[in-house]
Order: sequence, then C-alpha cells, then structure tokens
Amino acid sequence: MLRGMYGAAAGMIAQQQRQEMLTNNLANANTPGFKADQASLRAFPNMLIKAMNTQSLPKGQAPTIGELTTGVYLQERMPNFRQGDLMETSNNTDIALLQGVMPQTESGRPGALFYTVENENGDLRFSRNGNFTIDGAGFLTTTEGHYMLGTNGDRIQVGNEQFKVNEAGFITNDTGVQMAQLNVVYADDPMQLVKEGNGLLRFEGEGNLPTAIGNGAISYQLQQGFLERSNVDASQTMTEMMNAYRSFEANQKILQAYDQSMEKAVNEIGRIG
Repeated sequence: MLRGMYGAAAGMIAQQQRQEMLTNNLANANTPGFKADQASLRAFPNMLIKAMNTQSLPKGQAPTIGELTTGVYLQERMPNFRQGDLMETSNNTDIALLQGVMPQTESGRPGALFYTVENENGDLRFSRNGNFTIDGAGFLTTTEGHYMLGTNGDRIQVGNEQFKVNEAGFITNDTGVQMAQLNVVYADDPMQLVKEGNGLLRFEGEGNLPTAIGNGAISYQLQQGFLERSNVDASQTMTEMMNAYRSFEANQKILQAYDQSMEKAVNEIGRIG
C-alpha cells in the first residue's frame, strides 16, 4: 500500500514541476526572443515482485509475480530553440536575428544562432533578445544593462539612436562611419546552453562557441526595427496546463483513497480481538 502512495506522490510532484514550467512559459509569452521550455517525464525503474516462502512449490513453477511501477519524475527541461515570429517596431535599437540555412549536426537537432553579451561580471553570455537600448555612455546594451559585443570581442559604442545596422550586422553612425559589427555565434548543440534569466544563456560545453560570420554553411539576417517574438504557443500551453492540473488531481484522489484505506486499517481492523 505504501508503494502505491509513493507512486501517486511522485506523480503529483512531477505534474507540479511541469505546471511551474508551463506557467513560466506563459508568463514570458510576450518576452522578445524567449524560448519555451519543454518537459520530459520518465518512469522510475520497475520493481520485479517475487513470492516468498516458495520452497513447497513444485519444481519448475516460477515464484515471480510480476512488475510493479514506482512512479514518474520530471527528467529534464529542454528549451525549444525554434525561430519566433518577427514583429515590426520601427525602433532603431530593436534588432531581430533571423536564422536561415543551418548545417546538419551529428545530434540530429538543428543548430541555433545567438548574440554575444557581456554580463555584469564581465563573463561571456548569449541571447536571442534583440530589444536593445543605449546607456549613458553611448554603448549598445540589453535592457538590463549588459553590453553587446562586436566581432572583436569589444563593447559597441554607437553614441546615440541614430545608427543603422545592415543585414550582416555592420553598424554605421549618423555620419555614415562604420563603427563595429555585431557578433553572431553558432551553437551546433543548443542543449549545452543553460538559461540564467533576463534572456541570458550560459554555454556549458568545451571551449567557446564559434562565430557564424564568414561561415558559408550558415545564413542569417539582422533586421533593424524588428523584434523576434517569443516562440511560446499560448493556446497549446494553456491546454497542457489543464492536462497537468487534471493529472495532478487524479494522483491526488488516488493518494486520498490510500489514506482512507490506511485510516480504516488503523482505526477499525486494529480493534478486532
């Protein structure tokens, strides 16, 4: 009986974690460049049940009763790096990264492109959020104040909002002088990137991500005055949230049924004799 309670409780915990993930996706449905998370549920290894005290059974009769499931757990959360739709804003500081042809990878998953960002500690981070701004010193930054980096790894100083960005990422000021080129890197396995919040991703693989600039197998465009929307499907997410809630509720009822059975076992059966 206790094993059944453990299985129902494990199902409740897994669905609660899934619900939290879906709620976070829905909360970021309007966040530029946000990539929705997907959950992978997996069952714990089954237990093989065998009969005890089987010495008196005829030889050849197997004492195996069968398998017992032991519940499920949320194995991992995986971001979906599918390209989001573009939205026109007409703001010079909004720059969308539009992916084109991506090379084939050994994992079978498509690769992904990212901007390079310097966080508050000076560490290298990556992002798809093209909603930029200009700080007091004239540097191009994210809305949280993280510096955007060029191909040489330096911060990009544009001076004011009167700058232009072409499809290759070259930035020219209001006098037509070319100042820098936005660096775009390529990740052949985006699953090695971990979300840190505020639209930033941390690379946990070996070495550094290679630049996509000059790579003939990769095509992309930068669109000034546009933003990449979140790739969250709000209607599908709401449906999955309802399914997670119903699964949680079903496991809860099973747990309550076990609790009532144990209450009877303690209060009623225990009084016999």
